[in-house]
Amino acid sequence: MKVSDYVIQFLADNHIDKVFSYIGKNAHLCDSIDKHPDIENVFTIHEQGAGFAADAYARVTGKSGVATVTSGPGATNLLTCIADCYFDSVPTLFIIGDVPPSECKGDRNIRQFGFQETDMVVLSESITKYAIQITDLKDMRYELEKAYFISQEGRKGPVLVSIPENLQFLTDFNPEEIESFFGSDEHKELLEKNAVNAKLAADIEKTVKLISQAERPVVLVGGGVRLAGAEAELMKFLEATQIPMVYSLMGKDSISSEYKYNLGFLGNFGTRHANLTIANSDLLIVLGSRLDNLQTGRKIETFAREAQKVQVDIDANELGIRVDMDLLIKEDVREFLYQLNLRKYSNEIDFWHEKVLSYKAQYPAEYNNDKTDRLGNQIVYQISKHLEDDDCICVDVGEHQMLVAQSLKPKAKQRVLFSGGFGSMGFALPAAIGATLATGKRAVVITGDGGFQMNIQELEIIKRRKLPIKIFVINNESLHMVKLRQDAYLEGNSVGSINDYSVPNFKKIGKAYGIKSHQVTDMEKIKKRIDKSLQTDECEIIDIRVQADITTVEPRLDFNRSFEDMRPYLSEEEMSDQMVIEPSKVS
Repeated sequence: MKVSDYVIQFLADNHIDKVFSYIGKNAHLCDSIDKHPDIENVFTIHEQGAGFAADAYARVTGKSGVATVTSGPGATNLLTCIADCYFDSVPTLFIIGDVPPSECKGDRNIRQFGFQETDMVVLSESITKYAIQITDLKDMRYELEKAYFISQEGRKGPVLVSIPENLQFLTDFNPEEIESFFGSDEHKELLEKNAVNAKLAADIEKTVKLISQAERPVVLVGGGVRLAGAEAELMKFLEATQIPMVYSLMGKDSISSEYKYNLGFLGNFGTRHANLTIANSDLLIVLGSRLDNLQTGRKIETFAREAQKVQVDIDANELGIRVDMDLLIKEDVREFLYQLNLRKYSNEIDFWHEKVLSYKAQYPAEYNNDKTDRLGNQIVYQISKHLEDDDCICVDVGEHQMLVAQSLKPKAKQRVLFSGGFGSMGFALPAAIGATLATGKRAVVITGDGGFQMNIQELEIIKRRKLPIKIFVINNESLHMVKLRQDAYLEGNSVGSINDYSVPNFKKIGKAYGIKSHQVTDMEKIKKRIDKSLQTDECEIIDIRVQADITTVEPRLDFNRSFEDMRPYLSEEEMSDQMVIEPSKVS
């Protein structure tokens, strides 16, 4: 069979039904996709569009997302997407149509030998789980199987396979005559590496004992819950124990906001009620979160400072690296929760329930401490109220991302996709394309004027395919999160965030692409437009023009403050009333 046909049949055999592409030296691969009855080729306008669409496809399906592009600039345009998948542990397969080996520089001390020659294996090795250029046909089956397996095993992530153009069109390929990766010594070694944790039974006993002794327990839900497919086990555990929970950015959609003791988003831009809950806890169970400084704040010693701490993660390298832990458990989160769910619980934590619900009532995510509206949060909350039960919400990077983390109220079947660890502006629009094509359901983009412009060209594919995507641009005509840092540290010099930065008329741009577009400014009109737009599935752009100070994210945790002490600051008397433990001293 033809090599390109084999590669595409391999994808189909692994139940992949969409490949996101930009054509070039991968033309034979694209031709094989076009001729395959079970796989659709989705051509984007930029390689980054293909990469982020494949990223979202993987997030919503659990399968490895696939993007294929040409060599040179086509391949390097994927590097941001590859890094995004690496840091957020998204299983993806990036296939490069490369130049023939005869056109590669090899060991020559020159910069380049062939046109558009670039060594993508070297460029991507620090942001992939595995990267390989296949130069010998006898390695084709083994390396393709190995790459796909690695994308899914253990802690998931991206792999890169470079297939030179001169191999793609060969027609005398018989995969049955060459070695398979499965069953090989290397395959067995990888399986053994991720074998069952022999200590799990003992770890479960210790965790159960800690839960039984705790008076103020909290579960911190990270992105590893969703990656492990552990949402149902998590809900079962929480229903059995009634333990309050908070979530990281990547853990937001792992549990419905309707869970009574869901205390929301924690950290530097978290809700005040989440941070107060963490600060006063006496047991913290961390599920699939690496606890970066956006979660813990800079004064790490004040984070859950009187709590016994348990951390569960599939990646042993992430355990205990920032926060001192009392119990470290290397395990798949779903298996850990499954084992916990075999036990019975009878905790008496009524006082704690009353306390955390009082935090939530006093400091709701949509209002300031004095109960005045935070209009940025109100805009997000209005969008949240009108979403369908199975919408996928794709969020870009910037101030609006933190507003969504605070105030969007996801339902059980909704997905909320963030670019987390890498924080890639331009993520949301192509991610929505990947998500809606993967599920057939509507996608809703929440972006800022900066992020929207990063991959605005992908509006063309939305119109071309009439995709059910709603785009809400929270447009303050600035990079306001950067502006706030400039105010704090650079004497208000707004270079690049306001000065020498501009925003086009998105309504006119939308119409140029043939997409229905609106521009609204008044809050009452914003609410009405959100309501009306979300009643249909027609692709649509809603340009929400607001003053920059409306979107300022509060509360927020300043650099030198203890974890519970967020701006706007509570009075000493009010803070003392809220604390179960001794308040920290402000340095």
